[in-house]
Amino acid sequence: MSNGNPKTERDMSGNGSAEGVDAPFFDALLTPYRSLGTTGFSVLMAVTGGVCLIAGLGFLALGAWPVFGFLGLDILLIYLAFRWNYKAANAYEEVRVSRTEILVRKVNPRGGHREYRFNPFWARLHVRKEEDEGVVRITLAMRGQKVDIGGFLNPEDRTSFAGALQAALAVARSGGPLPPSLPPPLPTGAAG
Repeated sequence: MSNGNPKTERDMSGNGSAEGVDAPFFDALLTPYRSLGTTGFSVLMAVTGGVCLIAGLGFLALGAWPVFGFLGLDILLIYLAFRWNYKAANAYEEVRVSRTEILVRKVNPRGGHREYRFNPFWARLHVRKEEDEGVVRITLAMRGQKVDIGGFLNPEDRTSFAGALQAALAVARSGGPLPPSLPPPLPTGAAG
């Protein structure tokens, strides 16, 4: 997936916690993609401000002084739109799958969150694909409760995440991953 989305580098060993018995084996943190970083934003605002200042001074010299004010208003509106966009980037979704539970936590930009819990044996993953775009919607549903996941991801990341989540659900339904202390089963017919 692009730009490390979902982020899965957290420790999931579960050592020393009650969660260790049924620790999640799939843990994804989905974050909105922002193509313009803080340096790019500063450069964009400086260039836009410079162009508007030069154009505004030209209009001011011609006697069209109201244009100068409107160009200043343009810069203010562009700045506010980007600030709003960066604030919206604080939203994220966390998806955890263990042998007995699927947890989806949606956190809004203000920090408020909602949690959805599903049983992996009863939950159904609905992946809606369109021919020219790929995966356009991922929905997890169980007994009238449903939640859309990864709506802010681009189609390539949604496709990749949908495949990873389907694989994690298959592992959960098969009883979960083997504990590291157990050796893998011997092939049939092997002498032991």
